[in-house]
Amino acid sequence: MARVRCITEMGMGVDVHGRDATKAAKRAVSDAIRHSSLGFFRMVGKTSKDMFVDVTIAVPNPEAVDTAAVAKELPYGTVTVTAVKGGLEIPVEQGSDSIVIANAAVIVSLEDDKPA
Repeated sequence: MARVRCITEMGMGVDVHGRDATKAAKRAVSDAIRHSSLGFFRMVGKTSKDMFVDVTIAVPNPEAVDTAAVAKELPYGTVTVTAVKGGLEIPVEQGSDSIVIANAAVIVSLEDDKPA
């Protein structure tokens, strides 16, 4: 069966001190879903457990993202998190600290139960 994209949410998260890509990524996911309430499941004969949630996190250092920790930000569904190069890092004027900005795309899909 094919998946049908139902929702696309975008968010941004920032770690102001510490250059923590995971913290910024978790905040970006939280930002993306904070104002969502998905109430259409009953209408299509599904539950929140039927969701497939695919998250793409863009940060300057994707290898530093703990994708399992980011996945825990999502309370329902089968969650997949992928970190890619992107986002933004803003160096401070003095010292080695910087601000890390992460962008998140959260895509919710359901299986299409219609016969092909």
